[in-house]
Amino acid sequence: MDIRKLLGKIRPFDLIIIGIIVVALIVGFLTLIGKRATSSKQIEANTQVAIEVFFRGIMVTSSNSPFKEGEETFITIRNVPYTKLKIKTVKFERKKIIVPVLNAQKPFNVVDDVSAPFQYDFLVTVMDDAKITKDGAVVGGNKIKMGLPVTLEGVDYRFNGIVTNITLHNPPQEGSGSGLTEQVQNSNDVQ
Repeated sequence: MDIRKLLGKIRPFDLIIIGIIVVALIVGFLTLIGKRATSSKQIEANTQVAIEVFFRGIMVTSSNSPFKEGEETFITIRNVPYTKLKIKTVKFERKKIIVPVLNAQKPFNVVDDVSAPFQYDFLVTVMDDAKITKDGAVVGGNKIKMGLPVTLEGVDYRFNGIVTNITLHNPPQEGSGSGLTEQVQNSNDVQ
């Protein structure tokens, strides 16, 4: 067969397909020899994390908290259902207001808001296993960061909240840790 006839039959679409195959082979070769990092190499450690979720102004007419320590709650991250997690701690208090006082030493008092007797603020801590990367903790394929909207759902409740803190339990050993360990320790020092 004549090479000129063969080259005359090659079309631009054929060249694109050949180019894609060559690029894929190059990327595969670079990954094989270790010049390109895969997602499994970006994981620095696996550890358990405590995720604190804050709920503001939840209306609860019952005298009992809907969240119970030790029970499981279903978590939804960024409107994507994830899994059931164990509730580690629950803190809650009635909605507060500031009342001015004629006192130079203490110019205000913080008291329960009697105009909203059934509004509570909740701080719920849930536990999960996470992969620690350079960008932070990854839970269920989602990066968990402060400010992330999540939903906790139980048998008789479904509330939307915000992640306010992430704490590593059993932090990675020295040298294999990430910047998240230092950030978490520094944020706990502020409190």
